[in-house]
Amino acid sequence: FSLTGKEALTHFPSLGPSTNSAQGKVHVKQCDLLKLSRKQKRLCRREPGLAETLRDAIRLGIMECQYQFRSERWNCSLEGRTSLLKRGFKETAFLYAVSSAALTHSLARACSAGRMERCTCDDSPDLENRKAWQWGVCGDNLKYSTKFLKKFLGQKKIGKDLRAKVDIHNTNVGIKAVKNGLKTTCKCHGVSGSCAVRTCWKQLSPFHEVGRLLKLRYDDAVKVFSTTNDAVGHSELASPQRHSHSTKHPASPRATDLVYVEDSPSFCRPSKYSLGTAGRTCSREGNCDSMCCGRGYNTQSRLVTFSCHCQVQWCCYVECQQCMQEEVVYSCKQ
Repeated sequence: FSLTGKEALTHFPSLGPSTNSAQGKVHVKQCDLLKLSRKQKRLCRREPGLAETLRDAIRLGIMECQYQFRSERWNCSLEGRTSLLKRGFKETAFLYAVSSAALTHSLARACSAGRMERCTCDDSPDLENRKAWQWGVCGDNLKYSTKFLKKFLGQKKIGKDLRAKVDIHNTNVGIKAVKNGLKTTCKCHGVSGSCAVRTCWKQLSPFHEVGRLLKLRYDDAVKVFSTTNDAVGHSELASPQRHSHSTKHPASPRATDLVYVEDSPSFCRPSKYSLGTAGRTCSREGNCDSMCCGRGYNTQSRLVTFSCHCQVQWCCYVECQQCMQEEVVYSCKQ
């Protein structure tokens, strides 16, 4: 399961008021519309609410990827995504990580929001969670989310297949990034806001924080190769970039490192991986030189309309004027 971009363009029929039988048929149809393996489709059909959650996760992952790479040569566009996923680039590593992170995050939130039948609030066996339930607060269920995701992805130990090892490693980096953002949130109950009674529960960070962390991992991604560990008798990922003063014993990448196996193309010109950077808007003081790949950029002035001089009117609405200003736009030459 990873972001190909095709799933996000699929229109799902809405789950409006109807009988349970009709809702069940709609759910099964939603599962069939998604690009899943036979085993994943089977799991999807058995989990009412999962198809909608998968769709939400796909949208969340794509939007975050495009936000994080909005100023880069590769802007995470849907064009070329399928070809990109067949290679071992840094960009492929990010796609696998952000896909698994978005699914982990969406599943945990779907549980706490009551959109999944087989899970509910965070059910970690401690008193704090039970106190939170009594006050009507529902913690995000990351425990169920990660357990189900491992089953859904069907991760197994792969023999000497380097690419499979890399994909699984990057998938786990995405899951760990979500776990890294799990925080304890507390609320006070008492007279005049005193903290006579305090309720705490587990809550996930906004997905933007996960995306920002994964982008940092992408910037420091590690190139790897496969090596045989004589002690345990099977192959492992190793990197010449992380060695302990000896090229004979290259070190394994850290569990939080994004890893890749081949250098990325420049993404400057149209290819099967992207549309190139011609026509892309850029910042003259920031990234035009890099994004335009030395071809230069065009300068264009345009008038933009925006709301201004806004005032709150009694009781319940805001009244604004419409203002216009000239804006200079820079775009990469062909």
